[in-house]
Amino acid sequence: MNVAIVVFPGTNCELDTKYAYEKIGAKTTLVWHKETELPKGIDLIVLPGGFSYGDYLRSGAIAKFSPVMQSVIDFANNGGYVLGICNGFQILLELGLLPGAMKKNRNVHFISEFHYLKVENRDNKFLQKLQVGDILNVPIAHGEGNYYIDDSGLKRLKDNGQILLSYCDKEGNLSNPNGSVDSIAGICNDKKNVFGLMPHPERAVEELLGSDDGVKMLQGFMEG
Repeated sequence: MNVAIVVFPGTNCELDTKYAYEKIGAKTTLVWHKETELPKGIDLIVLPGGFSYGDYLRSGAIAKFSPVMQSVIDFANNGGYVLGICNGFQILLELGLLPGAMKKNRNVHFISEFHYLKVENRDNKFLQKLQVGDILNVPIAHGEGNYYIDDSGLKRLKDNGQILLSYCDKEGNLSNPNGSVDSIAGICNDKKNVFGLMPHPERAVEELLGSDDGVKMLQGFMEG
């Protein structure tokens, strides 16, 4: 599998993402945001975490205007797989490739910690190696991770199986660190080829570092 990892000024998780995907056997290419075309033969685009353009204005609001993003939009609109992690999720929301918006955390503080997640839907490429109800321990690190969507939009997410992950405790009970609507941690689009989540699965690929629960998440795209 060939993975393109887009890098913006302020991105700081591109090498973590590169390491994680190469660890599971993928080939990776770092793509600078000023490029106008993606490499040929790409199977997955990843927008990694960080602080694109210093998170001035809203997180992701400037990055969406980078030259490479038109190719990302075209790739997604043609059915290509796109994964946005943390800041990448914020960028996908700004682009309109995913529904909803991101607000500052409820407590207005930056949160950096391991947090449990519950798998809500596995009928998609990303989480196909997991089961509904699985509990994962994955790091979060964000200041604007408070996901918001209105009532009608939330109903569409639920009806279409677009809510992928929710924040919980070790037993699977609701435990919301940032104020996100319905404790949502990750979603996909209605065609299930664009995915966004605030937690960092690429930081959970080594038991030595606290958890390898992110491995099965990233491996989903490797399956036929």
